[in-house]
Amino acid sequence: MHNYPYLANRAKGYIKYKLERFRSKLSDNQQQEMMIPFAVGLSDKDIENLTIYMNEFVPEDSKNRYDDSFHTHGHGGS
Repeated sequence: MHNYPYLANRAKGYIKYKLERFRSKLSDNQQQEMMIPFAVGLSDKDIENLTIYMNEFVPEDSKNRYDDSFHTHGHGGS
């Protein structure tokens, strides 16, 4: 088990949201607080670049890639 928030190979929107919260010195739990000092100095461009990099990162031992596309099916009725 890891001791840091897992952001690699996640949805781009999620990664961006989390990095922006860390930059604003906000976290959801004590474990995530360790990310705040790393994020407070990030610019919007830094967050954009990190989001792309971390979304595309897949560990060598895992060939599964996160599917960032969202498709709705049907008309939503019952």
